Amino acid sequence: MSDLAQSLSWGRDEADLVHELQAGSDAAFDYLVTYYHAGVFNLVYGILSDSADAADVTQEVFLRAFRGIRGFRQGSSLKTWLYRISVRQALNHRRWCWRHHRQQVSIDAEEEGKSLALDLKDSEATPYERLASQETQQAVRAALGQVPALFRSAVILRDLEGLSYEEVAEVLEVSVGTVKSRILRGRRMLKEILDPVVAARHTEKESSLASFGSQPINGWER
Repeated sequence: MSDLAQSLSWGRDEADLVHELQAGSDAAFDYLVTYYHAGVFNLVYGILSDSADAADVTQEVFLRAFRGIRGFRQGSSLKTWLYRISVRQALNHRRWCWRHHRQQVSIDAEEEGKSLALDLKDSEATPYERLASQETQQAVRAALGQVPALFRSAVILRDLEGLSYEEVAEVLEVSVGTVKSRILRGRRMLKEILDPVVAARHTEKESSLASFGSQPINGWER
């Protein structure tokens, strides 16, 4: 968080922050972006699985928030309001990309590879742990990309962003029962995709350990 955001007290008084935002305060908007940027980006990235697209959509989310803040209803959560905009913009972007891709393929079948690598924040982890963690994150991101957006959004909001069922329902504008159903189905789909990957990596690890154990040390057999 920036020095400006840390120096402000709005984090404890959301109503005051909303009032300042609706009054057009640049400082309040800077705080909003600083405080919520990571959460919005992670949510959008989880839906799109592309960091460059997620960065573009994140900017659009805050632009729309700035334009629409006067319509924000007091009593609502600013976080769920932002996340609702984020989900809508991410899904709109996916639909646009799908249509654009179809048109592009019909003219010129060029595709650009995408990297799903994530930056790790744990500086205390060993190189092996960092690699294993990165591979796990890549596998989860890739698996999430195969889960239909309808269920993926609910899973990300609940399991990655830590929102309550009620908050997820508010973001997605559906009932709590629908949220629970989508999360359950999304988790099942994710498990079905990841189980074979986990099993294959476990087998590969055991094979590598067995191979290492059979290697001679200083000319002597183990």
